[in-house]
Amino acid sequence: MMLNLDGIRRRAESALNKPAEHGLDLDIAEFPPPPPQRSSREILARSYHVLASLGIDPTKEGTYIQVDEEPVEIRTGIEGVRLYTLSGALKEGLIDDYFWKLLPVDTDKYTAAAELFGNHEGYVIIAEEGARVERPIQACLLMASPGSIQAPHNIIVVEEGAELHVTTGCLTMMEMPGLHAGVSEFYVKRGGKLTYTMIHEWAETTHVRPRTAVVVEEGGEYISHYVNLTPTASLQTDPKVYLVGKGARAYLSSVIVSKGSSLMDVGGTVHLRAPETSAEIVSKAITKDRARVITRSLISAEAPRTRGHIECDGLLLSRESRILTTPSLDAWVDDVQLSHEAAVGRLGEDQIYYLMTKGFTEEEATSMLVRGFMEVRIEGLPEQLRRQIEAAMDMAAAGL
Repeated sequence: MMLNLDGIRRRAESALNKPAEHGLDLDIAEFPPPPPQRSSREILARSYHVLASLGIDPTKEGTYIQVDEEPVEIRTGIEGVRLYTLSGALKEGLIDDYFWKLLPVDTDKYTAAAELFGNHEGYVIIAEEGARVERPIQACLLMASPGSIQAPHNIIVVEEGAELHVTTGCLTMMEMPGLHAGVSEFYVKRGGKLTYTMIHEWAETTHVRPRTAVVVEEGGEYISHYVNLTPTASLQTDPKVYLVGKGARAYLSSVIVSKGSSLMDVGGTVHLRAPETSAEIVSKAITKDRARVITRSLISAEAPRTRGHIECDGLLLSRESRILTTPSLDAWVDDVQLSHEAAVGRLGEDQIYYLMTKGFTEEEATSMLVRGFMEVRIEGLPEQLRRQIEAAMDMAAAGL
């Protein structure tokens, strides 16, 4: 059955003023679509050094780069992977079964904005059945037009028995306020595995509203690592993961460093909808200056013989900052194992003093302790991506 694009658009128009459940409410009208860029490739060339700090190499095969709403670099050439623009995949009828299937277009004003103002651009990545793709696919979204909205729609499909690694680096290149409202729909088929790594460098003036949904079939696995180490005007995200096949598994980790006057509301929700599914959510939040962070986590056990664990840790580096953790467990049946732990505190003066007695300065001691706090289990990643995440955390700890 063909997509009813007109019907999708009408539903989006009806939700353009519908606020999100959480986070700072924004007026979409204040962020118009960007004008066409005449110099997108020049902008990309000027960004190479920043992209390198995020672990992105635009010259490699398996790369998608978008400036505002214009795809400017699409490098295929990796065996077992097909890479498209969203508009191209729609024209070829490749994603009729996936487009707006996991996320209703009228979820809130930000999903609506992605349909209405995103020009049907974004990336589509398909890992073919049985393919074991060791080299990570790179995707980068750059915001370059002051005061505008960037609203991509991304789709990833991991076919049966395939394994895929995707790393994304997103950044802002302007000083005026802007809004990123991206939509992502991921499909992990039977026995497939997707690791999705996000290392983002937004500006202090940028508002970020990603909307993500993932479905994992029998024996499939979804691993997500989210790292945001720079001040951001506001961030609100709560990816939804649905484990619908027996033995499916999910692991979500996030490391958030919030400075300045940033307002961050970061979540993660996993629904265990089939027997023997399991999930773990780990979040680390660090605040400084006047920053505010809320970490929300929910595991909902909706089938027997399921397991879930949540770990939320917060570290306050100033008296004016604030961290609120809200881990939640929801059991619909009795044959489940669910647990959570949460802790928020400050660096111990005795720890700092001990390191100073060993010859470290106070700044060096603080950096070492912060870096240790950031540590999460980085599983399921090629060594290249593991080093990329660790390097980003080292830089962030040194800057605190």
